[in-house]
Amino acid sequence: MFRILILVFALASGGFAAWLALGSAEQSAAEPVAVTEPKEPAQEVLVASTDIGHGAVLEESQLRWQPWTGGEVPAVFISRSSRPQAPQTLKGSHVRGGFVAGEPVREDKLAQSGAGLLSGQLPSGKRAIAVRVTAESTAGGFVMPNDRVDLVHTKVRPGQSGDEGQVVSRTIVSNVRVLAVDQTASEDANGAPVVGKTATLEVDPEQIPVIAAAEASGSVSLALRAAADARGASAVVDEKTPAGVVRFFGGSRSTLLEVPSSRLGDS
Repeated sequence: MFRILILVFALASGGFAAWLALGSAEQSAAEPVAVTEPKEPAQEVLVASTDIGHGAVLEESQLRWQPWTGGEVPAVFISRSSRPQAPQTLKGSHVRGGFVAGEPVREDKLAQSGAGLLSGQLPSGKRAIAVRVTAESTAGGFVMPNDRVDLVHTKVRPGQSGDEGQVVSRTIVSNVRVLAVDQTASEDANGAPVVGKTATLEVDPEQIPVIAAAEASGSVSLALRAAADARGASAVVDEKTPAGVVRFFGGSRSTLLEVPSSRLGDS
């Protein structure tokens, strides 16, 4: 009898163990198996590792690769997958406009090392022309590269017999960019004014004869524009615009200032 009880207990224990094993197997089969998808390698773009000023010669140490997490890399940026040797090939290029640290490098803001400094900085269709200047004719010497200026032409009109003549001034070109003062194409490191004898300006081809004629017939001064007013394209002031004349007297000489008629009522 005792043996029969042992046999029954063993059979019951085996059945219970089998039931537990079957339940665990069914639960494991019901649970979904997480599938790990292979991650795509992160894209990297070429960025400036430090601030780079306008007109600087690019060095390899000033560039680094940075992960790009904004989806597809824009075509204007340089990706590591397409141009892995870009830091080496771009070394020695001239920088146009400058970069801040972490800014993606765009090739349209670089000029190849084989090109001249200024010719590499000129946008397509623009020209560079130099005008004679002094500290007095460049806002006290505070006109710097990348500033925007208006060109004011001053000349002496011949007077009648015994008259010394009349001095006339008018704006001939507005909102042009200063490329360089003398041979300096970037601001001084400490922001000090650069006083030179010539200023090189970025102009349109049709503005060149106007500026050249103004220099030949008188003097040209640069009027510094506010940074907020520097947007927009440069333009030749229409010489056919009706103008009034305001006469100023100083000593024995009178000065005429041509003013557009639309502004006479404001004075």
